[in-house]
Amino acid sequence: MNVNDINSSLLTIPAESISVPSSENLRPLQDKKNIPASNDASAKPTEPTHTGVASTSALSARLSEYMSAADLKLVKEAYRFSDEMHLGQVRKSGEPYISHPIAVAEICAEWKLDVQAIMAALLHDVMEDQDVQKEELIERFGAPVATLVDGLSKLEKIEFQSQIEAQAENFRKMLLAMARDVRVILVKLADRLHNMRTLGVMSPEKKRRISRETMDVYVPIAHRLGLNNIYRELQDLAFSHLYPMRYRTLSKAVKAARGNRREVVNKILDAVNDALKTAELQAEVYGREKTLYGIYRKMHDKHLSFSQVLDVYGFRIVVKDFRESYYALGTLHALYKPMPGKFKDYIAIPKTNGYQSLHTTLIGPYGTPVEFQIRTQEMHRVAESGVAAHWLYKNDEGSLTDLQQRTHAWLQSLLDIQKQTGDSAEFLEHVKVDLFPDSVYVFTPKSKIIALPRGATALDFAYSIHTDIGDQAIATRINHEPVPLRSELKNGDIVEIITSPNSRPTPNWLTYVRTGKARSAIRHYLRTINLNESTELGRQLLAQALVAVNLNPDLPATLIDKLLNESSAKSMEEIYTDIGIGKRMAALVARHILDLVEDDSPNIPFQQFGERSGYRHAPVIIYGSEGLSVQLAPCCLPIPGDGIVGQLKRDQGLVVHTDDCEHAKRLHAKEPDRWIDVTWGEELNRRFDTRIAVTIKNERGALARIAAEIGEADVNISHVNMEDGDANDMTHIHFTIQVDSRAHLAKIMRSIKHLNGVHRILRERG
Repeated sequence: MNVNDINSSLLTIPAESISVPSSENLRPLQDKKNIPASNDASAKPTEPTHTGVASTSALSARLSEYMSAADLKLVKEAYRFSDEMHLGQVRKSGEPYISHPIAVAEICAEWKLDVQAIMAALLHDVMEDQDVQKEELIERFGAPVATLVDGLSKLEKIEFQSQIEAQAENFRKMLLAMARDVRVILVKLADRLHNMRTLGVMSPEKKRRISRETMDVYVPIAHRLGLNNIYRELQDLAFSHLYPMRYRTLSKAVKAARGNRREVVNKILDAVNDALKTAELQAEVYGREKTLYGIYRKMHDKHLSFSQVLDVYGFRIVVKDFRESYYALGTLHALYKPMPGKFKDYIAIPKTNGYQSLHTTLIGPYGTPVEFQIRTQEMHRVAESGVAAHWLYKNDEGSLTDLQQRTHAWLQSLLDIQKQTGDSAEFLEHVKVDLFPDSVYVFTPKSKIIALPRGATALDFAYSIHTDIGDQAIATRINHEPVPLRSELKNGDIVEIITSPNSRPTPNWLTYVRTGKARSAIRHYLRTINLNESTELGRQLLAQALVAVNLNPDLPATLIDKLLNESSAKSMEEIYTDIGIGKRMAALVARHILDLVEDDSPNIPFQQFGERSGYRHAPVIIYGSEGLSVQLAPCCLPIPGDGIVGQLKRDQGLVVHTDDCEHAKRLHAKEPDRWIDVTWGEELNRRFDTRIAVTIKNERGALARIAAEIGEADVNISHVNMEDGDANDMTHIHFTIQVDSRAHLAKIMRSIKHLNGVHRILRERG
């Protein structure tokens, strides 16, 4: 029996085996969608067609193109098990639920994914919906398939504090499974694509929620993996449900404009074909139509009218090999004049998702801009299917394609971030940072290309090389010139990092790093380096919060046990530490304890927690020697004697501002619950940085006189900066000095004020 004979009997299952059962056997399916797909991106998805059977003919035909008889037999077993498990389940449309796994498997078969991925596609909901255990899947189908299905399953049985936390944990699990085996995300994207195609029967609120989730997470992942076909379709489908009126309006406008553009398009196609033929180049030339969401986003971001967006014509030229790409580029530049600054060579330097093409914009007939993409057949295949164009994943890194190596490096970075991240929400925050499509390409001193998100700094570059290099970075040279670590990188920069074994990350680094890897590494260091300090700070903050709700901070053991059980913490020290680094809010923990006291009042006498305890609402005392768990805000640099307030920042601990700091006022308006009362301690054993600005007559020795006066007062100068003189021949000098207190600063400023030539002196803020 040959493969085709086997295939004909493999997935051609009798209709009665997958027909909708009688009503008494129905088991309703939660959160499933059903509406047929439309291949026309400009057409609104239609309402569902209700059918009683699910056809496997399309899947059968696709699998027979590349699978062996043995593999087809395994797929058949997975199909039968899935059909049995979902028997009685129906979609919102009334279709048998098995139609959804079949559709997901069909999408995966279009990419020619291997037998394990196809089986996982057919089985992807059995754990989530039917309580099938991973052990049963391992026994029936083997560990690889079971692991794929487990990575695709949600975590609905775990109780989370919020829907946001549950969603974040689902993404964390999925992305980590993807990092170990990229087929997980390929099947997941196929699942999401079919659900988006069939979203029409859901309520408007659910459509918007699912579409927003798709746009925020799945669309960027598809783009990052180079799955451009799915990327574009998911964008348009999400757009159609998020903004249905705008979608319909744009759809009608595009259809109307097609007829008006036909003459210009045909004229350009004829001219380009003739030019390529004269140059003896065999190429496919065709128009490239923008997606509706692409048109909408360009209109929105660049404030353009519809006609302005549609005035740019797009064409794609697919040639035989690498050499002919550049030959075709030269032919086009001879045909039409290129627009300056509108050429990009993504062949020499591919995008991070493996995309390769030459991009150029020319001035075509009637003075209209014409965009061309030039690529080879292989580049076109990768551009449309991304990492799915190479679905054989090997362990030997040397045998991987360039695209696979880049994908492998990014997936590995997900595992690195996970190791250093405190919770799921933080993990998702870091990963989403790295999913932005825009990139900047820089070089190491040995000419290796590193791709980073646009806006990345030299410190991001250091962490992209290795976490230890980032942790120990002290300076950088960009294009052989020394610059600060916070310097933003530009395309083509050559970046060199200077390290020192004594250097360590500071909380300030979090204000200017851009990548998820750098942010998670810095936060991990700050979390672990001063745990004792953070724990003690958390103890003080919780005590203050408990007093504020009239509770005694000395909690009885029974209450502590109940708190630990409900908060999933292992000990009170863990809760104190979480509070100290800003991961938990002291006020919220105190309110939770108050609820526990009220709920358990028969066992815990409430009167021992009342105002009679003698505790008073005391602020947290700042001594200046707390280390990284307490930081003095760089915007206002508070010193003893200033009125101060404290802000609890996530994973940075307590940040102290002056009470008149304008930046602090803006932050307080946004998050008032994160602010607490703080005060200076009486015994301070250190000096504090502050800034002063001196305006002095521009003459010889001016800086020396001021520096000498500061030195006479036994004050250290940690930084000095001079500005050019103004029209009145004055020079502005900015000092950062270290003082004991506000009174000490006032004394120094009076001494400097009396120097000859000093026009003005003030304390600098901001």
